[in-house]
Amino acid sequence: MAEFVTLEVDAGIGTIRLHRPPMNALNRQVQRELVAAAREADERDDVAAVIVYGGEKLFAAGADIKEMDGMTAAEMDRLALGLQRAIGVVSEIAKPTVAAVTGYALGGGLEVALSADRRIAGDNAKLGVPEIQLGIIPGGGGTQRLARLVGPAKAKQMVFTGRHVGAEDALAMGLVDEVVAPDDVYEAARRWAGQFVGAAGRALAAAKAAIDEGLDTDLESGLRIEARLFAALFTTEDQKIGMQSFVENGPGKAQFTGR
Repeated sequence: MAEFVTLEVDAGIGTIRLHRPPMNALNRQVQRELVAAAREADERDDVAAVIVYGGEKLFAAGADIKEMDGMTAAEMDRLALGLQRAIGVVSEIAKPTVAAVTGYALGGGLEVALSADRRIAGDNAKLGVPEIQLGIIPGGGGTQRLARLVGPAKAKQMVFTGRHVGAEDALAMGLVDEVVAPDDVYEAARRWAGQFVGAAGRALAAAKAAIDEGLDTDLESGLRIEARLFAALFTTEDQKIGMQSFVENGPGKAQFTGR
């Protein structure tokens, strides 16, 4: 039974809940439980979309520094790739994902949020990668995902200074996609995730893979990835249902099965 990270499923929406008071520090146990919850959400047929949520007060204030203090370079070298994989595991869920951010999302906490497809923040949110103040750099994917999301200049400003970014500034720079009142963050995330319940799940997974994999390569290779995934969908039940429904009833009326 997980102690700090749970997966709750309701009406087709899975919520991965971080709950390690007081700051949701991402120690190794939390990382293991996050990986387990993400994998379960990915595998469950009754989950169409996933919310990652730290609670009403804050998202997550970063890695557990007490756990890292005193580690040698050799020890961290053995752990670094596993740390990246655990912190970024939400990116491996082949379904739409959204981070619902209230309060602080710092260091590893922000890196977890960066691994989601969308970020909805409360207007009290403070986001940042303050690792430079510890004499290190972000190690859970922050230098890579942040630069890809907001561009290298803005990412370098955040990483070099370690400064926190408020919700409105984060929205303006593309770090978050929507800002709402703190009490409305989770419901806003549910509204976004809810639109995918009953959708063509295999096509959504292919769309996500095409975009994510394509961004890691050149245009020509990306187009080949798209073509491969596009053609593969013609083996699915949803493709048959969707096209037949369009021909017979017009757009937007198909009842998909997710197969």
